[in-house]
Amino acid sequence: MKGNEAIGEAAIRAGCTAYFGYPITPQNELTAYMAQNMLDKGRIFIQAESEVAAINMVYGASAAGARAMTSSSSPGVSLKQEGLSYAAGADIPLVLVNVVRGGPGLGSIAPSQADYFQATRGGGHGDYYTIVLAPKSVQEAADLTYLAFDLADTWRMPVVVLADGMIGQMMEGVVLPPSRDLADLPRRDWTVGHMHGREARHLTSLDLVPESLEAKVRQRFQRYEEIKAREVRYEAVDVDQADLILVAYGTAARVCLGAKKLADAAGLRVGLFRPITLWPFPEKALAQLAKRGKPFLTVEMSMGQMVEDVKLSVLGQAPVHLLAHCGGVIPTEEEVFEEAKRLLGRG
Repeated sequence: MKGNEAIGEAAIRAGCTAYFGYPITPQNELTAYMAQNMLDKGRIFIQAESEVAAINMVYGASAAGARAMTSSSSPGVSLKQEGLSYAAGADIPLVLVNVVRGGPGLGSIAPSQADYFQATRGGGHGDYYTIVLAPKSVQEAADLTYLAFDLADTWRMPVVVLADGMIGQMMEGVVLPPSRDLADLPRRDWTVGHMHGREARHLTSLDLVPESLEAKVRQRFQRYEEIKAREVRYEAVDVDQADLILVAYGTAARVCLGAKKLADAAGLRVGLFRPITLWPFPEKALAQLAKRGKPFLTVEMSMGQMVEDVKLSVLGQAPVHLLAHCGGVIPTEEEVFEEAKRLLGRG
């Protein structure tokens, strides 16, 4: 399947009961897939009048009990940030898929990773985070989308699937996850309304009493600490004895894996560290590797954003270098290999 379509099918199988979106390249196949398949199953699909409308529809549907989702690409996700902040402030679970394109502004429709800061720093106004999952393949795009719905419900917060345009557009074989029985989805006893004889309940991010709002935010950040302890995911390949560790996610990690094979053939000891959760970032694992003092090379399809988290994790224990491309340019395996050779004194 194409990555965008695999994300859509995985969302349906995960029990997504309501999807709201608005067209933008390179994620249009995802919206089209949901249009074709949600209504046949008696679920909700609405092409909203704008990205702003779509995210607020997701907020409302989830507050009323739906497993709700939206998707877009970079400029469209920017328009969703206010609604995403509202959802975080009201502890409303939802899934947002961003199939990233080149920026800033309208930029290009080519693949990019330049939305890393937006995704991992909340993106909207206020103190909050979202869980951010970064697939490197069509298989992971399906698996992580499926997982995103459970994480959103478990922690009552928005979850972002950050898939660059290459992942959304490429076609690969995929083993799809099993379909969830809607009757077996997690029970939501916090939703709005006054059904079943209970008192009416209202979900909002508004709190005009400073001390009360601070207490709610502090409680939310205690939950974030639990997430950091329990939900960190990463892949490490041949890192323990490596003389140089490549750090990359998504498409850039695929490129780095090819570069590592070239290094292996040349007798160079190069490892690969791939964050899967961009938030919470696997800082402790990187810090442990940094104790060896060997250099890191961060490879990004941006001018360098994740590299800041790598430096914060390493805390000066080892040198951190950057190979960066932006605007939709994808690094090549040979380019990464040549930079690795240079850093190891073999160039």
